[in-house]
Amino acid sequence: MRDLFPVLRVLGVLLVFFAFSMSVPLTASWFAQDGVWQAWPTAMGVTVMVGLVVWFCMRHHRQELQPRHGVILVTLVWVCLPLSAALPMMLVYNHMGLELPFTYAYFEAVSGLTTTGSSVLSHLDTLPVSLNIWRTFLQWLGGMGILILAVAIMPLLGVGGSQLFRAEAAGPVKDTKLTPRITGTAKGLWGVYAIFSVSCFGAFWLGGMAPLDALMHMFTTVSLGGFSAHDTSFAFFQSPLLEAIAFVFMVAASCNFALYFIALRKGHWRGFWQDPEMRATVGVLLGASVLVALLLWAKGVYSPADAVRFGMFNAVSMATTTGFATTDFLAWPVFAPVFMLILSGMATSAGSTGGGIKMMRVLILFSQARRELTRLVHPRAVQPVVLSGRVVDSRMIFAVMAFMLVYGGTIVLLSMVLMLTDLDPVTAFSAVVASVHCVGIGLGKVGPASTYASLTDFQIWVCTLGMLLGRLEILSFLALLTPAFWRR
Repeated sequence: MRDLFPVLRVLGVLLVFFAFSMSVPLTASWFAQDGVWQAWPTAMGVTVMVGLVVWFCMRHHRQELQPRHGVILVTLVWVCLPLSAALPMMLVYNHMGLELPFTYAYFEAVSGLTTTGSSVLSHLDTLPVSLNIWRTFLQWLGGMGILILAVAIMPLLGVGGSQLFRAEAAGPVKDTKLTPRITGTAKGLWGVYAIFSVSCFGAFWLGGMAPLDALMHMFTTVSLGGFSAHDTSFAFFQSPLLEAIAFVFMVAASCNFALYFIALRKGHWRGFWQDPEMRATVGVLLGASVLVALLLWAKGVYSPADAVRFGMFNAVSMATTTGFATTDFLAWPVFAPVFMLILSGMATSAGSTGGGIKMMRVLILFSQARRELTRLVHPRAVQPVVLSGRVVDSRMIFAVMAFMLVYGGTIVLLSMVLMLTDLDPVTAFSAVVASVHCVGIGLGKVGPASTYASLTDFQIWVCTLGMLLGRLEILSFLALLTPAFWRR
């Protein structure tokens, strides 16, 4: 229990910091006069009060965070911050004379912060502007990572930023430092993220979106989140130009942001194009989207032009774990939606804003499989796993293999739990995969034309757990459940 005290002190400060992010929807509510502005200062005040109380009680426990502290903190942040994020949603619905159950509000908040994009809300076009901005802004905050932002702008926390960074960063390579100080690395990543955000907003605005729509869909495009302010998602705009803009930014955001930072800092892009993970990510995205487009044209679903437009956009949207949809692709030949759901697990890079197992792990697994095949033929051959001209440490290979084992077991276990509740196998399996991959859209009852509101409360909680496990990359959360973690 002694390990919890310094962690709770930092958590209290983060809650206060997170409360001030509600000033964004508060400002929007005030200017838009959407009639629910009172909900935001109330939620902000409650969150600040809770954060200050936690910090005050733990203020004397100042110490450098160790690796175990980082794991505890990142888990607590992703479990507790959605509680704060859900509060204004419930208050807004209360001001509208409606009731939003806590299960729905927490699910929506987790879906936002983990950039999953699953939703239980309907009639999005008629919701108050501030609520839609809050939903999409949560995805923007969660895209690069709240703790990485905290490391970048809150050095006065007096904690070990490197431990927070390692615990928060996605992918198998967590110890890469782009600058001498980890604070500089966090600032650099968020700086690139901000450049992407401003560029995407400007492109959407110039492409014909209204300013508020451009802002909200920028939030959910660069974060690869997929929330929309419209029930019909991106199909609302009926614009090939806007779809092309989103396509470009989705592909760009699926690559490692560290590569952009290095390229911008050094002034050349040679290293960017030579990175094997980046080449594999872009190659898989473009190749898969072309394959889906050709399938739709060959099967006579669309004309060649429409097959390219709908096939490539929706394939990349699913593969990058964004979850925008411009049509109900469950009506396509069955290969296409299943193929796109599988792609969502591997077509984004480590260090991107996407979910899934990350392309780096796929490359390591393929290299390891190729080495084992060579050993069958040449038992004495020395063939190390090499990526980017560097030998991959055996510890990383074992970590990737352990992750894949736990990842597969988690999907099977949660799917079986959902099927125990009499949910059909297609919906159960796809809902779990969509949750763990943080893509949002599944098959069956949770397809692009429906919401998760059709599920029972228990089924929604299972999907919520899946989203948290996917964002925490499973092992971090499971480590907390082992006796060895708590043994001094």
